[in-house]
Amino acid sequence: MEKNEFFLRRLISVKYKGNNLQCNICNFNLDRFIELDDKDLLCPRCGSRSRTRRLYKLLNEKKILNGTVLHFSPPRALSEQLKKLDTINYYSSDFENEFIADYNYDITAIACESDFFDAIICYHVLEHIEDDTKAMSELFRVLKPNGICLIQTPFKEGDIYEDYSITTKSARKIAFGQDDHVRVYSVEGLRNRLEAKGFKVDIASFDSNTKDIFGLQPETVMLVKK
Repeated sequence: MEKNEFFLRRLISVKYKGNNLQCNICNFNLDRFIELDDKDLLCPRCGSRSRTRRLYKLLNEKKILNGTVLHFSPPRALSEQLKKLDTINYYSSDFENEFIADYNYDITAIACESDFFDAIICYHVLEHIEDDTKAMSELFRVLKPNGICLIQTPFKEGDIYEDYSITTKSARKIAFGQDDHVRVYSVEGLRNRLEAKGFKVDIASFDSNTKDIFGLQPETVMLVKK
């Protein structure tokens, strides 16, 4: 199945080939990305979304790819690149078996010793976790002193919206935007919860850039340190 998908992507991507843009993960040069229904931009060659390309750019610019790295719910295109690096000891994890990963850690009870990871990637995970403050405590515990954790979720204005009485998929999709989400964070709300667990939080907000060649989108990323 994986080989077939790889072949199909290479076949489909031929019609997108060009010199104006580039996927920084698979290094494919193209004239346009595939625009999805939610307006996100997909690489036709490796299937990466804009947030994954931004993440890879950040990891390199901030020189984070050193030491022992834990990556929750890893997109395959990025995971394959990170596994090739000899500068890191890479732990990929997915609890629900929706991604290809080497471990299936429960983020609310991570089966690792304290102060173990130099860096943690936690993208689009916390909005799925009912006991998110316990997950944050675990992230703090397993992160080394001076280590960094990159966190991203969907955000809204105002306060965090959560209601644990909403349990059906249809109701959760209406309330939270996706049927397996249990809340929608605000930037300040998530910052406050992380700081309450001991993290120092830096917020990086990115707008559209007309000179961007990687098909990046406006977004907010939290870089939190222990």
